[in-house]
Amino acid sequence: MRRLQDDLNGSMFFTGKIPFTPGIGLKPSTIEKTFDFAYDMTFNKQGEHRNHRSGGTHVRRQGEIFADTFQGKLAEFAIYNHLYKDFDVNVPDLDVWSLGKWDSCDLVVNGAKIAIKSTKAFGQLLLLETKDWDNNGCYIPNKGVGESEYDFFFLVRMRPFAADLLKDLKLYYSDMADYNLLKSAILAEKWEYDIPGFITREELIYIIRNGFIIPQGAMLNGRMRMDAENYYCQAIDMKPISELEKYFD
Repeated sequence: MRRLQDDLNGSMFFTGKIPFTPGIGLKPSTIEKTFDFAYDMTFNKQGEHRNHRSGGTHVRRQGEIFADTFQGKLAEFAIYNHLYKDFDVNVPDLDVWSLGKWDSCDLVVNGAKIAIKSTKAFGQLLLLETKDWDNNGCYIPNKGVGESEYDFFFLVRMRPFAADLLKDLKLYYSDMADYNLLKSAILAEKWEYDIPGFITREELIYIIRNGFIIPQGAMLNGRMRMDAENYYCQAIDMKPISELEKYFD
């Protein structure tokens, strides 16, 4: 595992990159049902997500939560689409949950519990908020109420990125959005993704115990200020998805 380069002035930089190489895009039907799920969870107030990140200070508006919810669920479908022909994998859950309730894990693949993170097409990091994980790699919010130990952690990169689209529409920092106008804008896009790789639970524990951390307030690549402290793994150090099968031999 390679550490980010630290300039000692509050900025941290990638030490290697994997180019974005999208394959088959997501189907319009998948985009539409994911949109309805995310809209109900946010603007339509049928469900609810927490309005801040673990250890973060920024209180998110509904537009920000919509972007994260929509993007995250699309990432689940991306992994599902890539695996369902060769593995026993559940279809991503589109049930609407109230605050304090959530899926125990994103997907279950051949009995293994999968966590999925998404980022922009040029993203190079798997990020996990440090406040969410204990020293044994257990997901703290799920302790006692669900699955807290995941077997694999996948990174999905997407183009376009939902947050950027919401910003263009002047809805990212809004608590209201017209259903038809937003849905039309979402469906007009061609949603593409790639999967740079995954890490195992053992590798997560290594990252945690060896302090692979981006501090709160640090500038990532000199451009993006971190709202919360995160553990990280560079995409270049992740295993390609083609290696997943050997873990089920």
